[in-house]
Amino acid sequence: MPALITVVDDEPDILELVALHLRKAGFRVEEHRDATGFYRALGRKVPDLVILDLMLPDGDGMDICRYLRREGRFAKVPIIMLTARAEETDRVLGLESGADDYVVKPFSPRELVSRVRAVLRRVRGEPGASKSLQIGDLTVDPERFTVAVRDRRVELTATEFRILELLCRNPGRVFSRDQLIEGVWGYDKPVIDRTIDTHIRNLRDKLGSAGDGIRTVRGVGYKYSG
Repeated sequence: MPALITVVDDEPDILELVALHLRKAGFRVEEHRDATGFYRALGRKVPDLVILDLMLPDGDGMDICRYLRREGRFAKVPIIMLTARAEETDRVLGLESGADDYVVKPFSPRELVSRVRAVLRRVRGEPGASKSLQIGDLTVDPERFTVAVRDRRVELTATEFRILELLCRNPGRVFSRDQLIEGVWGYDKPVIDRTIDTHIRNLRDKLGSAGDGIRTVRGVGYKYSG
């Protein structure tokens, strides 16, 4: 069944434009003009991806994003923020609140569809990348999109998972922040060093004792050593 994309935007023209191009690309689409309708719909079904405006009449997109990341059912649902807020600080805050990508209005609908496909590919895993990774007490399973420390399941966002997977596929290798950005988002994404540092800090907190394996190499970047 085609992926279900939920679009939340209070501008009718934008909502119609995005939904039209997503449906032409073969996706199922659910549309909402406010946070209230979106929250209500979440009680009925979990979308495969959310395209989220930041400025809604009854809520802030950043708060919605943080809510989704806190709730177990929705924690792994990828989020693309679509907004007129173009300042670097807004981009950083959006990505740090848990968004997987950040698109600024005005935008190209074709590019947005491409980004939707790219994010879904990252979340679902690339072909040949399904083998479970075991380093010490840490187990990373790309096929099931799960992480465990001993027998304890650890809930990560899609971005945190991809960073950890990249580090664990190359144990001992030092990745610069630019290399992590390229490996997870691609150079065209609005990401800066501070965002990587925030995700690493969150990973260490969530992984507990296994988080000690994420080592900082001063002046260079990060590596995983179990």
